[in-house]
Amino acid sequence: MERFRYISRTGDGATDTVSPSGFGASDRVCEETSSSIGSPPKCYKVADVAGETIAYTCRHTALGLMMMAATEKGICFVQFGDDQAPLITQLKKEFPKAVFSASPPEKAPRLNNWIKALKQSINQNTPIPDLPLDMRGTAFQIKLWQFLLDTSAGEVMSYSDLATRAGNPKAFRAAASACAKNRISVLIPCHRVLKGDGSLGGYRWGLKRKQALLDAERHD
Repeated sequence: MERFRYISRTGDGATDTVSPSGFGASDRVCEETSSSIGSPPKCYKVADVAGETIAYTCRHTALGLMMMAATEKGICFVQFGDDQAPLITQLKKEFPKAVFSASPPEKAPRLNNWIKALKQSINQNTPIPDLPLDMRGTAFQIKLWQFLLDTSAGEVMSYSDLATRAGNPKAFRAAASACAKNRISVLIPCHRVLKGDGSLGGYRWGLKRKQALLDAERHD
């Protein structure tokens, strides 16, 4: 742990600290930092790749205009808005090192199929499709997002519940932050996380959309 702290302070990034400090994998870092430091680990982060190509496309849905973007690995971005230009700006802000490609259906059939599947799910209140994701974040954030992926339609929890499931009950603020930093709306269902009193809490795509998603799932 002492070596890990030193390398984290002096190195370029936490992904470079895992093996040199003696840990075999990032999960071990999560376990050890949570117990030794007493706070959610912010050390390990899946880095953006300089020059990677990200394809994107938009569709109108019952929740408004939706943009989906994907790398070769999978979907990295699903956002809602009123106009395409701000969504493109947000996409470029989230992935500043990438090269972007506006992709019509004939040029990106996988992306086209994925956005059609999600649009159908939203418009027809059918189960959220199981699509390949490219999640980027700290190890703790990704761990929380994985827990959300395992939840069922209609299931809700508090930020404290989510932190507890991740093994750190005191990290409810970090759990709320992970939901706020989720780039992949609906597919990573952070809309299922509420405040401790049962109220909606926050949602980066607007509380009306959060309520609509919850209502649709409860109806099912």
